[in-house]
Amino acid sequence: MKKTQFKTDIHQIFLLTKRNFSDWDKNPRIWMTFALGFVLCLMLTNQILEQAQTFQTPVQMFEPLIWTFGDAQSVMLSSLLLLLLFADMPFVNQMTPYWLIRTKRSVWMASQILYVILSTCLYTVFLCLTELLIASPWAYVGNVWSQTAASIGYGSNNHLTVPVSIKTMEMTTPYKCAICVVFLMLFYSLFITSVMLVLNLQKGRAGGVVGALLINLYGILLTPDIFQKVFHLGSGLSYRANVLCGWLSPLNHATFPMHNFGYDYLPQIKISILLFLAVICILLFISRKCIKRYNFTFSQVDES
Repeated sequence: MKKTQFKTDIHQIFLLTKRNFSDWDKNPRIWMTFALGFVLCLMLTNQILEQAQTFQTPVQMFEPLIWTFGDAQSVMLSSLLLLLLFADMPFVNQMTPYWLIRTKRSVWMASQILYVILSTCLYTVFLCLTELLIASPWAYVGNVWSQTAASIGYGSNNHLTVPVSIKTMEMTTPYKCAICVVFLMLFYSLFITSVMLVLNLQKGRAGGVVGALLINLYGILLTPDIFQKVFHLGSGLSYRANVLCGWLSPLNHATFPMHNFGYDYLPQIKISILLFLAVICILLFISRKCIKRYNFTFSQVDES
């Protein structure tokens, strides 16, 4: 009996998740989010490709992705678009009362969580594919750093810097580096959406948006320079400030250069991913608990 009920619950979870995705073509927020994501990639990659054209050398196909989303501000900007995508969590429509009668709240909430996870993954994949598409006319597929990367890394241009040091490039390859960058960006995005989900259930939709904005603001402000000024640290303590910022800021955990590559005390990439995963699981568990006390409002329901 329990096994049959479990299968029924799983079937209903996937059915409700599929129902949420079926509304994408009628939801202008979805189209707007992905359109803005494309524009964001185009703007962030523009300077990098201009530099490649200046040097008249191609780039490795994943280098624009690495340079773009290996930067804290770019990761933050990409995560801000998720506010548009998930601002109305939990997703209540005219079919919600029917489903709440037909199934349990926990099953309905599980479908919401699965939808949020899959949507965030699709959004991240879209950004990565957009970066590859934009870079394709000037890119090659070989797993070796380009001359453009070396030129920028050695500082031949003052207004552009590769967010991976020359020493790091000597220790890794573009493919491996790109995988790390993508996973860090994905887990940070999942972390932001999990925070929004919990706050939306507890404080309303405005609470989720404000919470996500505050977390991003905290990450942007928690830099070694600001840390030194606030706590009046001398120049000799800049390394310690850098390490503290690397550990204390979720945004720095999502930034590739702010990690330990064998020669400092910054968090390792696997540690950052495990921390993100642990916090995400805790937040999603809390959201399952919050749904039991959530008061649904169906007076003004928007099908979109």
